[in-house]
Amino acid sequence: MATKLSKQLPKLSKRGPHRVLVGDLAYAGIEGRVYTPAEGNGIPGVVFAHDWKKGVEKYHGTLRHLASWGIAVAAPNTERGWIPDVRGFAADIETCLQILTGVKLGTGNVSVAPGRIGVAGHGMGAAAAVLAAAQRDNVAAVAALYPATSHPNAEELAAKVQAPGLVITTDEEAFFDYGNAAKMAANWGGDVVYREMEKGRSQVLSEDVLFKLATGTGGIKTGVREQVRGLTTGFFLHELAGENKYQAFSDPEQELKKTRIYTGEDLKERADLGTFKR
Repeated sequence: MATKLSKQLPKLSKRGPHRVLVGDLAYAGIEGRVYTPAEGNGIPGVVFAHDWKKGVEKYHGTLRHLASWGIAVAAPNTERGWIPDVRGFAADIETCLQILTGVKLGTGNVSVAPGRIGVAGHGMGAAAAVLAAAQRDNVAAVAALYPATSHPNAEELAAKVQAPGLVITTDEEAFFDYGNAAKMAANWGGDVVYREMEKGRSQVLSEDVLFKLATGTGGIKTGVREQVRGLTTGFFLHELAGENKYQAFSDPEQELKKTRIYTGEDLKERADLGTFKR
């Protein structure tokens, strides 16, 4: 029998109904971009942090996707060097949160409600997002997508995050040590959904097609990327926009084909395996 999640996900995996505007964060003193629906007052806002050596341009489709569903997104384009400072990246996330809630966005027709802000990130950016959320008590939701190992240790700092969390990872082997996403979820201070995507390595989320074809990492796998986008969108629409019809996206026991869920003692056992098959 199809779950409510499996029925709703195909819709949220596709582009939403809003026209999207893209702007530059340079006007606010930080390198990056901002994506918003064309209009809306008191809408949800999310700061999205990129993975190591990626940059905002590799997530254009994902950020436009969130905005098309009525979510304003600020994406800092900092810490792109070989040895990034995760603490510094978390500080940039904080700056972007202040920008989202402090100024009119788009053409002046968009405002973000201070009580409807969240953070999200991919890989290194997921670790920075957790660090930022651990330092603020007004972040309402966190999405850690394929979180990577970091210093300071985001897996441990997740215990300080009281906001609802979504942790998405994969069960495939990784070329590099991406840390222990199950441990992050098991340590989470608030409610958390932990989901492993089958046949979708961490690199699948970024949109650098030529790099993937040249190196053989991650594959194109647009179907998996669309699923991750949809799961993240539904989670934020429920937690930030208060759209209760999407409650299934915040339910840790909602099953979905080609994904695996772990909760309670099963999640703790998964975490104890360390850097298991990715």
